[in-house]
Amino acid sequence: MYHYNATTALEELQEEALLPHPVKLRDMILRTVHDPEEAQRLNAEFQDYLTRFGEIQKLARGILEKIAAAKSKSA
Repeated sequence: MYHYNATTALEELQEEALLPHPVKLRDMILRTVHDPEEAQRLNAEFQDYLTRFGEIQKLARGILEKIAAAKSKSA
């Protein structure tokens, strides 16, 4: 688990397609230094990430609920 290491999170994203939870991503941003313009860009990108993360969670939840309610294929 990457916890708050952005480099490890990036490696996991490339290897396993795991997206960091928004809280951890926010904390990674807050633990680094950025000039004001870059900080504003990062904040805007983070807000977009946060919105999309919530949307994809809702979509995934719906799919998983349907899968969980379906019968398993017999071997």
